Formats: sequence, structure tokens, C-alpha cells
Amino acid sequence: MIKSIRSITAPDARLTMAHMFVAFSALLIGATAGLLQTLVRSGKVTLPAGIDYYQILTLHGVILGLVLTTFFIIGFVIATQSKTAGAYSLNERKLAWIGFFMMVIGVCCTATVILLNEASVLYTFYAPLQAHPAFYIGLVLVIIGSWLEGFIIFHRHARWRKENRGKRTPLLSYMGVVTMLLWQIATLGVAAAALIQFIPWSLGFTDTIDVLVSRTLFWYFGHPLVYFWLLPAYMCWYAIIPKIIGGKIFSDSLARLTFILLLLFSIPVGFHHQLTEPGIDPFWKYLQVVLTFMVVIPSLMTAFSVFASFEMRGRELGAKGLFGWLKKMPWKDVRFLAPFIGMVWFIPAGTGGIINASNQMNQVIHNTIWVTGHFHLTAATSVILTFFGIAYWLIPSITGRKLTAKMNKLGIIQTIFWSVGMAIMSGAMHWEGLLGGPRRSAYSEYAGNADTAGFGAYQIAQAIGGSILFIGMIIMLVIFINLAFFAPKGKEEFPVATVADAASPTPKILENWKLWIGVTCALILFAYTIPFIDIIQNAPPGSPGYKFW
Repeated sequence: MIKSIRSITAPDARLTMAHMFVAFSALLIGATAGLLQTLVRSGKVTLPAGIDYYQILTLHGVILGLVLTTFFIIGFVIATQSKTAGAYSLNERKLAWIGFFMMVIGVCCTATVILLNEASVLYTFYAPLQAHPAFYIGLVLVIIGSWLEGFIIFHRHARWRKENRGKRTPLLSYMGVVTMLLWQIATLGVAAAALIQFIPWSLGFTDTIDVLVSRTLFWYFGHPLVYFWLLPAYMCWYAIIPKIIGGKIFSDSLARLTFILLLLFSIPVGFHHQLTEPGIDPFWKYLQVVLTFMVVIPSLMTAFSVFASFEMRGRELGAKGLFGWLKKMPWKDVRFLAPFIGMVWFIPAGTGGIINASNQMNQVIHNTIWVTGHFHLTAATSVILTFFGIAYWLIPSITGRKLTAKMNKLGIIQTIFWSVGMAIMSGAMHWEGLLGGPRRSAYSEYAGNADTAGFGAYQIAQAIGGSILFIGMIIMLVIFINLAFFAPKGKEEFPVATVADAASPTPKILENWKLWIGVTCALILFAYTIPFIDIIQNAPPGSPGYKFW
């Protein structure tokens, strides 16, 4: 009976739920660490039992920025591909489970040494700060495990194409492939840094490390990581939300082209995170800033396409005028409300990204807590609210349960708590950053310096916002547990939208993977080869490792 009311096969549902359990466990740990950070920075709370501020800062960044997102995204992609392209084969699932357990072991290694205060190197793990070798080994295990799961997603898509020659591939499967392809290519940088530099260095096989090379390899990965978070949100906005509102996808071609453009332009842009870094020729910084602004194009295409779907549906329901469609949207359905508010938050988040990537304006906010505020608007609001919106229907639909009216109402309350808390916390971070408040720093009175006297009110506001967010996190976990174990059994919709009848046919070139992977590699080689050779040839003496905790 239960099997028949699941939206995907039971084995694929178990695989998806395994990822979700890890993701929401990470939410509990990471959000708790985040609350403690804001309380410490307010100057009103001191951590007990010798717990160090930078220890919980590292835990917060790694657990939320890497663990929650990666496990949720892979689980979501597996579920959507299973739904639209068909169930995975036994061998595909076996490989996926191997990858999953490698990732879990890696997370346990990394989290353990952080909790033991042996790896307080922060989310970016910049050299010459040196963590315990298990930190870097765990990171590599997570990456390799994710690669294995990516390969089964590629294989399932290729198998569908072989079984359905000449047909247009399912849009969600296509988007999942691009998402994992972006991840596979981007993580090559951080895997190389860990294997070639950090692990031998932390084990004592080498005495020094090239700091600039390690940071360059990290940011080769670090910026496309942001788009790895965003692409699943785009999957929801493009191909799932239209179904929830009763409409259709505005354009299949536009959706696929957007994903291809994000694949092309989100990787060769890491230097805009290193604009103040010495040792990189200004020309190559300028080039990568230009490429960074290219991602504005697919972002605007997304805004146009998604809101066109909304307007089409609104007019079908009788909406008049420019914004009449707003009145026709299902505002009381949390499956729509949470992702929609995520979309709205992406407007200021994207604007902040343009400021961060602009050389002149970056000089004002670089290494200030403005950047942290931007990060929380992008990842912790636009992306996470969309992920929560996905969870409201994904969890019950694959476990054979129902999203009840009570849980829907609680979800709306959760969305409000999260939005209000983030508006207060992130807003205070942005304003304090404009005053010069530093990021990555514990509470300090700065020896009574008058220029820093204005920080205090903003740090109190961050603690208030963080406390509200913590309540939102507790509510979300209550909903997750209910949907996974206690909600009434029944068949919950797994919403997958179809393409509008008036949409143009999808060009076959968008499925030419050799072409797009080739262009992506060419752009990466063009943007990185010469400056990377220059960095190595003109490298200063390497640095020994340091441990300040």
C-alpha cells in the first residue's frame, strides 16, 4: 500500500531520504553554532567549557555551507531524476550508496576534528592556518563520494537518451546533470589543493605551503559553489513552482540555455574573490570580473521566464493590469510562498554580489561583515527558503504521507520567522560592514577605539536576528520530522510542470554535451592557465603551518 502511494520507487526514496536526514541534522548543528556566534559577537555571552569562537565559526560554515547543501542537493536531484527519467538501476543505486557512505565518513572525520578543536581554520581553510590531517582527508572523501553520485546521475540521463532516441530529455534530469557537472568540474580545484598541498603539508611530508596557489585553487571552487547552491533553486523555480500554481513552464529552451550559460560563466571567475590579493596580474583580475558580470545575463533570463510563468497563469485566472497576477497566486500554499520569498530576497542578494565583484566598491567592503551579510542573503535565504519549500512536498511525496493543513500553516509561520530573522541579522551585518566592521572576528572592544563604538548596536541586532532564525530552524525541524514519520499516510503530489503549448521547440544543440563541456574547459584554461603559471613561477617562499587555537 505504502509503495503504491510513493511518487518514486521505494529504493530511490530511501536513497533520497538518507541524504535528507543528513541535511536536516546538519541544519540543527550548524544553526545552533550560528546562534552561539551571534550571541558571542554581541558581547553579552561567553562560551562555556573552553569552547573557542573560531571553533564554532568553522563548524557553522562547514556544516551549513558544505554538508547541508551538498546532501540536500544530491538527494533532490536524485529524486527529480527518478521521477522524470525513471528509476535507477540496481548497479546505479549501489554506486550511489557507496558515494553516500563515503561522504558521511568524510563528514564525520572533518566534524570530529573541528569539535576536538583541532581544525579551527574556518570554512575557507586558508593556509597558513593548519588543521589536523583528518580535516583535509574528510574533505577529500566527501568530494570523491559526491563524484560517484554525480556519475550515476550522468549515467541515468545518458541511459534515458539511449532508450528514447530523438526525444527531448526531461527538463529536471537535464538540469540535474548541469548542476552535478558544475560541481564535478569546480571541486577539481579544492580536491587538487587538498591532495597535493594540504594533506602532505599537514602530515609533515613538506615543511611549507604555497599560500597563493592554495587560495587560488580554493576560489576556483568557491565561487561556482554558490551556483551549485543556486541551480537546484532554479530547478524549483523553473520546473516545479509553475505546476504548484496550476500553470506551465514559459520556455523549455530558455530554461536549458540559462543552465548552460551558468555552467560556462560561473567557474572561471574566482579572481574576483582575490581582488586585494598580491601576486595576481591585474589584467587577469579584470578579465575574470568581466566574466563574473556575464552571469547576470542568465539570472535576468531566469527572472523573466519565471515571472512570465506567473503572469501567464494569473491571466488564465482572469488577472488584469500589469501586476494583477499577484492577486491570483496561492499565497496560502507554503510550497509556493517559501520559494517565492526566496526569489524576492535574491534581488538584494544579487545586487550585493555585483558590489562585491566590482573592483572599486570591493575595496570598501572587502573582508568586512558586509560580505557575511551578502552570503546569508544568497545561501541562507534565497537558497534555503527554496530548499524548505521543496521539502514541504518532497518529503511526504516520497514517504507516502500528506502535507496537512496544520503543517502547511506551520510552514508559513516558519517562513515568516526565517525572513524576519534574516532581515534583521543580515541587514545589521551589511550596515556594520559599511562602518568597517570586520568579518571572521570574535567580539572585541578594540581598546576603546572611537571608530568602532558604533559596531555594538549592530552586533546586538545580529544576535536578535540570529535568535529569531534559531526559532525558525526549530520549527522547520518539527515539520521535517512530522512529514517524515508522523503525517497521515496518503499520496502527496510530486509537482513537475509541463511546457506551455505556445513555447518554441528546444534546439538540439542544447543537448550537445561535448560542445558545452569543451567550451567550459576552454574558458577555464583561458582564464587560469597563464596567471596560474605566473603564480607558480614567481612564488614567494612557502609558509610553515600555524595553529592559533
